[in-house]
Amino acid sequence: MKDDARADLGRVGIWTFAFEGLPAGQVREAAAEIEELGYGAVWFGEAFGRDTVGQAWLLLSATRRITVASGIANIAFRDPIAMATAERTLGEAFPGRYLLGLGGHRVDDTVHHVDGYPVPAKGRAVTTMRNYLAAMDAVPAHGPVPDPAPRRVLAALGPKMLHLAAERTWGAHPYFVSVEHTARARQIMGPDAFLAVEQAVVLDTDLGRAREVATAHVGGYVSMAAHQEANVRRLGFGDDDIVGGPSGRLVDAIVAYGDAEAIRRRVQQHLDAGADHVCLQVLTADPAVPPQREWRELAAALLDGRLR
Repeated sequence: MKDDARADLGRVGIWTFAFEGLPAGQVREAAAEIEELGYGAVWFGEAFGRDTVGQAWLLLSATRRITVASGIANIAFRDPIAMATAERTLGEAFPGRYLLGLGGHRVDDTVHHVDGYPVPAKGRAVTTMRNYLAAMDAVPAHGPVPDPAPRRVLAALGPKMLHLAAERTWGAHPYFVSVEHTARARQIMGPDAFLAVEQAVVLDTDLGRAREVATAHVGGYVSMAAHQEANVRRLGFGDDDIVGGPSGRLVDAIVAYGDAEAIRRRVQQHLDAGADHVCLQVLTADPAVPPQREWRELAAALLDGRLR
């Protein structure tokens, strides 16, 4: 199944937060166009807009073949029972097309029990995720069981979470990473685990303007997300790259910018480093507007069969 599923996703997909703020009708139209352009998967984030389960259903119902992947469904937002039953429902309704990406951190004091299995709601990230997965698996099926079973990936960055992703799920979906991280992830997870890497890009031949957009993106994540700062430090970046705003070296490692050929080169670098699939997050000066022009231009440049 792994080889077939990898082929279903293709080498390149689209990753976006833009759907969260759009009316349902516009989401349907955008998803249908992404599919028509030939991308193998559409990945969507979850923050405080549309719930990940409702968003997945909306995207799946608007398309016919493309894989719809949560990138990621936040485990802090729902009980493992709710996540397991939603996963089964989507998997049964849209066979083979739903990919559940899990991540985030539980921060409340509740302890859930499924068939006697305790799930600590806070603690070390890897232990919490391991127990969350076990609790999902323990939920009894009282309705149709999807065939094939839906696939799962983890938002893994550090070595322990990458090991867990390879051990307990289909693979990993690293976000905000460099090509070097992709090579490390492949080495840690081994040859069989699926590796879908998010790559932020700015499609703009005005390099000064493109770099401004890229710098704002990197600076926002490093300043607000401790786990992202920890990850870039693991990759060898220090205070000179982080404190007071991201260095040019860090921006260039995280974001590919320039023309379509520059972005093609970065995608190929990830594939050569061991990625199975690269999902492109197109950054623009107005993140609320879906970058449909850029999706079209990148499809023409990247989906022509030249990626190895």
